[in-house]
Amino acid sequence: MNHADSQTEAPLPQEPIPLAQGAARSLYVHVPFCRHRCGYCNFAVVVGHREWEPRLLRAYGQEARWTRNDAPLETLYIGGGTPSRLSLPGMEQLLELIHSRFRIAPGAEWTVEANPEDVSPAWLRLLQGYGVTRISLGVQSFRPEKLRRLDRDHQPQQIRRAIDRVLEAGLVLSLDVIFAAPGETLSQWRQELEAVQASGAQHVSLYGLTIERGTWFWSLRHHGKLHEVVEEVQAAMYLEAIQRLTAAGWEHYEVSNFARPGYLCRHNLNYWHCDDYHAWGPGAARHYQGTRQTNHPSTSTYLRRVLAGRSPVWQSERLSPQLRMREALVLALRTTAGVDVGAFGRRWGTSPWQLAGETLRRFVEEGFLEECGGTLRLSRRGLLVSDALWPELLAEA
Repeated sequence: MNHADSQTEAPLPQEPIPLAQGAARSLYVHVPFCRHRCGYCNFAVVVGHREWEPRLLRAYGQEARWTRNDAPLETLYIGGGTPSRLSLPGMEQLLELIHSRFRIAPGAEWTVEANPEDVSPAWLRLLQGYGVTRISLGVQSFRPEKLRRLDRDHQPQQIRRAIDRVLEAGLVLSLDVIFAAPGETLSQWRQELEAVQASGAQHVSLYGLTIERGTWFWSLRHHGKLHEVVEEVQAAMYLEAIQRLTAAGWEHYEVSNFARPGYLCRHNLNYWHCDDYHAWGPGAARHYQGTRQTNHPSTSTYLRRVLAGRSPVWQSERLSPQLRMREALVLALRTTAGVDVGAFGRRWGTSPWQLAGETLRRFVEEGFLEECGGTLRLSRRGLLVSDALWPELLAEA
């Protein structure tokens, strides 16, 4: 069976085609600007081109007019790129646009990503005034030599200043941290984890360094100038993080994510629960009732299309019922809560065993999954290789 009923590049009529939309309760906005592209980054970003900001804001306004809103938003996430690279007036214009277009539910979670060097008191006051509740700080490391190896352009003192400002403002703080940087040792990673715990953050996302085709790091590795940390040490680093953070009271609630009690990221849970969401911006993806659309990843092409009144959609995919269920299964298995077999059956009309029983049973027998009390979840062994498991669960859709 094909992975979708259709997957095509969206047409470009003179009139905009409808965006996939409806009663979604989450919004993602992609801000593509970065001051510097890090050596490992393959995201849809542009370096410089701050003169594009007015056009980008006009494009968001056009997408907003094309977005039908049937429900109050419960989670909002402005990511990138680097949203904190918007000027203060530009950020205010974006926040005002969101408020004018959507009803925002009481107690909504609203996250904005930032780099440490951009976090100013004025910026935080602006965000608070519009209801932002959470800052996701792209720290990546607290150690100066590791920041250099990761091709980051901020310093530890800027991280500490940004953290202090966010916490003093009373906002929830999430940190992004990378492990297995070139040359990193397990001992150094333990020091990094101590810094995370001492930071005051309520949430942390930990990512093993991956080297993607097309990045500067890919080229360096190809020419023998960059060497990855061996797999055994990478695995030890990941397990060390789980052990130390959970022993300190953090909840390991998804493969890469940890939170202090009460601070799970509700926006990301919306993705992992396979719920619907709106999205604006270059490269942004939206989902509604089995239709997934992705905007063009090139910022210049996105702007040209939208400002001409043409669709921003680059790829549009109507998921088959089989693929929707299998994706829901995979997303649920990414969480440490796992899959409640009964609840899955009630929502999707079939059980995980009926859907992918042969593969699931093999994963249980091989020790990658464990079954307990009507729940399927990744084992400790499965957590280490989870990305290698998902293609098999999706392959038969």
